Amino acid sequence: MRHLLKFFKWLGISLASILLIAVIYLYATGKDFLLKGVYVTYLHGHKTAYLDDYRFFDNHTISAGNPQPWNKSNEYNQVAITDSLKSIHRNSKSVAYLIIHQDSLWFEEYYDGYSDSSKSNSFSMAKSMVAALLGQAIQNGDVKSLQQKVKDFVPEIVGHYADSLKLVDLVSMSSGMKWEEKYYDPFSITTRLYFDQDIVGTLDQLPIDQKPGQQFIYKSGDTQLLGIALERATKKTLSELLSTGFWKPMGAEHDALWQVDSYKHGIEKAYCCVASNARDFARFGKLYLQHGKWNGEILLDSSYIAQSISNTFPDSPQYGYGWWIGKYNEKDYFYMDGHLGQYVIVIPEDELIIVRLGHGIGKKPRTDKSSQFYNFIDQAYIMLGDRIK
Repeated sequence: MRHLLKFFKWLGISLASILLIAVIYLYATGKDFLLKGVYVTYLHGHKTAYLDDYRFFDNHTISAGNPQPWNKSNEYNQVAITDSLKSIHRNSKSVAYLIIHQDSLWFEEYYDGYSDSSKSNSFSMAKSMVAALLGQAIQNGDVKSLQQKVKDFVPEIVGHYADSLKLVDLVSMSSGMKWEEKYYDPFSITTRLYFDQDIVGTLDQLPIDQKPGQQFIYKSGDTQLLGIALERATKKTLSELLSTGFWKPMGAEHDALWQVDSYKHGIEKAYCCVASNARDFARFGKLYLQHGKWNGEILLDSSYIAQSISNTFPDSPQYGYGWWIGKYNEKDYFYMDGHLGQYVIVIPEDELIIVRLGHGIGKKPRTDKSSQFYNFIDQAYIMLGDRIK
């Protein structure tokens, strides 16, 4: 780069002129979203999306109603965090860690200036919320069933197999969409969707070029397309749906924010980007743990919950409908998972919910006993001790 700048200087071209030419080129080639990306990330000391980047985007508000604070255990915060877990939090730069046992807040701790009311980006944990919105849209009759064709709502989708694409193919990540899930490539479609100002305008770049419903391949584009379909089916924004359908009934303590693309009235980034706090994120874990009921009210059908936390494809046993699934010491668990290690982990057998939010996470597989993810669970059990039989 230094030699290139010297060459331009030799030609008599100033740095300002070079920048102007670059900007014109980006606009002319439809890559002007990179300007936003450079400003939000690199100019603020980051290489990818981060916890408080929601401040640099337009957002819709997810309004809370009457707050229902979590019950606190009689042993709330009476057990000290283990040295091992303390080290993991320090190395992975955690900002929040909660243990909820038998519907009571048993332990919570915050780091790096964050608190129980601090907002942070959930990233792909939002996919679990969109899956919940789909279930509720079916209950309310806005959507006929999981088998309804996506083209009923989004006729502009393209590709050889676009006509056969169903809603179930989107929520189970089996769309056959042409997509590359790359977070650190500035030219990837993932990056474009994050920083572009017109999400719907990218649909012609996301053809359904493989037969849907054949296999699980993780693609954020699937959830984004599902979000567009839900907005059109219900004639409401995703933020409105989340507020009236879940945030208010579940007694969230604070309003949340959902990033939008800024085009016209704004389309939510359905595949990510609900900014809230650890306690309110945990409510989705509780709802699914309780098979869709909240204070006696059925917010989601129990059969839909069961499908959501079961593997859809035998050769890909780790994903259901917007939720990841696995086992810890032969105990089934399911969890919400976001970029940089945002987790809401539910272990039904022990009525246990673990929430971890943070700036980063190790690269080891979740099932590796030395991974930070596994140890967020392991250390919670050590802290709980014989309270769990």
